[in-house]
Amino acid sequence: MLTSPAAAQVAANDVQIVWRLLDYIAVDYEGAVSNGKVTSTAEYAEMTEFAGTVKRGIRDLPETPRRASLEMAASEIEAAITAKAEPAIVAARSRQLASRLLSAYPVPLAPRSLPDLAKGSKLYLENCASCHGASGNGQGPLARGMTPPPIAFTDIERARQRSLFALYQVIGQGLEGTAMPSFAQLSDEDRWALAFYVGGLAFKDRETGKQIWAADNLRQQIPNLETLASVTPAALGKAHGDAKADALTAYLRAYPEALKAGGSASLSVARAKLDASLSAYQRGNRAEAQRLALSAYLDGFEPVEPILSARDSALMTKVEAAMIAYRAAISSGATVPDVEAKAKTIDALFFKAEAALSPELSSGTSAFLGALAILLREGVEALLIVVAMIAFLKKADRPQYLRYVHGGWVAALVAGVATWAAATYLVSISGAGRELTEGIGSLVAAAILVSVGIWMHGKSSAAAWQRYVREVMDKALSRGSVWFLFGLSFLVVYREVFETVLFFSALVSQGNGEAVAAGALTAIVLLAVIAWVMLKLSRSLPIGKFFAYSSVLIAILAVVLAGKGVAALQEAGLIDIAPLGNIPRIPLLGLFPTWESLGVQLLAAIIIAAGIWYNGRRASQLAAR
Repeated sequence: MLTSPAAAQVAANDVQIVWRLLDYIAVDYEGAVSNGKVTSTAEYAEMTEFAGTVKRGIRDLPETPRRASLEMAASEIEAAITAKAEPAIVAARSRQLASRLLSAYPVPLAPRSLPDLAKGSKLYLENCASCHGASGNGQGPLARGMTPPPIAFTDIERARQRSLFALYQVIGQGLEGTAMPSFAQLSDEDRWALAFYVGGLAFKDRETGKQIWAADNLRQQIPNLETLASVTPAALGKAHGDAKADALTAYLRAYPEALKAGGSASLSVARAKLDASLSAYQRGNRAEAQRLALSAYLDGFEPVEPILSARDSALMTKVEAAMIAYRAAISSGATVPDVEAKAKTIDALFFKAEAALSPELSSGTSAFLGALAILLREGVEALLIVVAMIAFLKKADRPQYLRYVHGGWVAALVAGVATWAAATYLVSISGAGRELTEGIGSLVAAAILVSVGIWMHGKSSAAAWQRYVREVMDKALSRGSVWFLFGLSFLVVYREVFETVLFFSALVSQGNGEAVAAGALTAIVLLAVIAWVMLKLSRSLPIGKFFAYSSVLIAILAVVLAGKGVAALQEAGLIDIAPLGNIPRIPLLGLFPTWESLGVQLLAAIIIAAGIWYNGRRASQLAAR
């Protein structure tokens, strides 16, 4: 069933409201109950109301397999509040349910770009200072008589319990039962800027935080804006102590751009998802284990895969293969010890990967070589097809149709730039989205190339070619089939451009932008030379040999792309994985040790072989006439 964008937005808003109420229960319940007794009647009534609203809100969310368990957890929180349970118990259950809620109903947790703190300060003075005070102490000129009183953002104990995401939610939706209105009229960027500014009012020691960030290896704990927006200072304090956590919070909330200043890519998300997956499997929940295993790859490893591939492609291949083997073991119902062993293998590879991803290895030389290798690898694959199409038109003496081929690859480059802009400034391309684009694009290109390869083989004899030119060529092209040339040129180039854009975005995020640009320019020069050599060689080949060699090359590429397409869809979780032993994993050749990928490659090879047989038989029949 398809969900409309409007319905999806309503569901996201409902999820955010429930999440915000859970966050308030976790923070404020201790002000209502102590030692099993109500200490504030008003606060306790508010907590009771919030708990009921949470339960009803979850019940009204779209149906999913996990909604029933979320409702049960909400009922347990409501019962705990009714029983006046200890604050630590209610807080733990509320935060756990909030985390499970976002896992079942994902919503954006972070701004799309770095927040403007200067704009946040201006917005605070215009919209918030009259109630919360210019300094955030909760004693603004309009605060007198308000029940409950405005929150004092400078209260360090309370501020430690608040994430930036929680502040963002309240700013956008307000809070029922209080004087806090909704500021939904502000743009998304403005609400995040305000949340970052407000979230930093209680934390002052930015200089110490800067020193800690530079000296300590904390980038794995806070690798990106999403983590910074969702983590609470209290959670950081449990791991590093309140003093260090407070200083670090002061620095990062005031200077979130520090997250992009040469930071290392992190596998902390992948580790957490993998651990949760293994725990689920140990409990006998195979479906949950499979879902978390897929998330460990798509949400945890896939975002850092381009950087790791540029620095250590062999290690990247090992990690990818190990994670696929782990998912296959879960899918087949392997024994718990077997699944544990595969998880342990992945964990060991993660340690090696994190060493390769460390900031110290982000040198200008590695960035240059990475960019050079990536663009050459992706570019040569596209060149093989485009050059073959150009050579074909020149040998057919149809140079007027070259503009369709050139238009196709130029359009693909423009679309690639648009993809980069969208991924950088508008939306985040998820791991699943990337794999789906690569997988579907590869399979469509493979299907087209199979037919093209068979067609070109049929024209490999001079007689067949002359007959084609005389009887069919002008008619076929005049019918508009030249747009087929445009479409094929666009498809094969955009598929490579899409992957290159994502790889380069990852490299640039690690710094050394000038080295990346130099590597890309060097690769472009080399690709131009390779294209010139290929065109020169094609001109010297007799027509029969040209078509024979081109058909073989295109057939090989079709088989390679078929394997890559299936593998990408397996990584996205759309196709099951049945491992095949004793088969090497060679991504460059589209060779992956699974029955599914090899089966599709075999099917492509059989179709090509049948086409070659048919061409030979037809040529013999025509020669006999």
